[in-house]
Amino acid sequence: MQSPEEQLKKLSRNHVSLISEKELLEKLSRKRPLRVKLGVDPSRPDLHLGHAVVLRKLREFQEFGHQVILIIGDFTARIGDPSGRSKARPMLSREEAEVNAASYSDQAFRILDRNLTDIRFNSEWLDPLNFEDVIRLSAKYTVARMLERHDFSKRYSENEPISVSEFLYPLAQAYDSVFVKSDIEIGGDDQFFNLVVARKIQEEYGLEPQSILTVPLIEGTDGNLKMSKSYDNYIAFEDTPREMFGKLMSIPDTLIVKYMALLTDRTDEEIQRVREKLDKKLCNPRDIKMDLAKDITAQFHSEEAASYAADEFVKIFRHKELPDEIPEIKLGSDSISVVDLLVNYANISSRSEARRLLEQGGIRIGEEVIDDIHAIIAISEDNVLRIGKKRFYRLVKC
Repeated sequence: MQSPEEQLKKLSRNHVSLISEKELLEKLSRKRPLRVKLGVDPSRPDLHLGHAVVLRKLREFQEFGHQVILIIGDFTARIGDPSGRSKARPMLSREEAEVNAASYSDQAFRILDRNLTDIRFNSEWLDPLNFEDVIRLSAKYTVARMLERHDFSKRYSENEPISVSEFLYPLAQAYDSVFVKSDIEIGGDDQFFNLVVARKIQEEYGLEPQSILTVPLIEGTDGNLKMSKSYDNYIAFEDTPREMFGKLMSIPDTLIVKYMALLTDRTDEEIQRVREKLDKKLCNPRDIKMDLAKDITAQFHSEEAASYAADEFVKIFRHKELPDEIPEIKLGSDSISVVDLLVNYANISSRSEARRLLEQGGIRIGEEVIDDIHAIIAISEDNVLRIGKKRFYRLVKC
């Protein structure tokens, strides 16, 4: 077991907010494992690398022998939470929350140690509360304090509606901390306000307030918005090695160092050397990105799978060759309109999206760019449909 000071040095690495260093050091000095809480709402069934940042921090606590309490917010997912958005998230049905929660907990163990993780569902203690219990809980926090939250104050100043249920969300999340008696709660930086509310509510119930540690949010493949399935800029745990590697190679060069710091085990010294090389243009960013993509892909698959994905990437993008495995589209006719092919067989969402791809030169048959929305495509195994840079289909007549 490393000393409390050594633990604090590693655990506070790359954090955004910490309340407080002195408080956390004192807790780490106790002769017992700490209860480290992360609350997650299963609003989506799949996890992405944005979730990996906070899960990796939890794993660091586990490496020092501490117990992780992973709370799946199957109850709070049915309330909705803005979390910095201009509008509340849509409320999920109980069935949707349960399906997503099962997927979430299974995927989390790609990073977390099962033996040091206690998975709880907050419907266990929130469902039994009656209306009197909710009133008593809400009496422990003021509207004035609630309006200190940035997105609430912004919407209030702009006369945008804020439902009372949105005020109840941070209180319900705080009650999770009361029930599990958490020593520390960690989360993304967008959850800082909710975590602070939990400290106050724990005190109101006669408990020692939890310490707080928040970690950065990461931008998605667009390099602009935070990673989210809603923005279609995410890299999912469930992506195939080829998909994951390709998406990582598509991130802007400006994100290389951030991804390396938050999603790999590289030391500060290694990361600093990479930063200096990039700043001084002593290397090709593509080569560093290749190493980064292999590192992250191997974490979710294997070293062998990551190396194979890297070879495939080089074959396709540098040497303009086809991948070894190409899914087939089987058709019973000799030809088909390109728009029908894209929408009905290649998972393009709509005819308007198909037309947009055609007009932008994103569709090829072999090496020929197809930009005519009225084009008729011949069906032959020699014809390979290419959508953008990453998707390939072999056209086969049944």
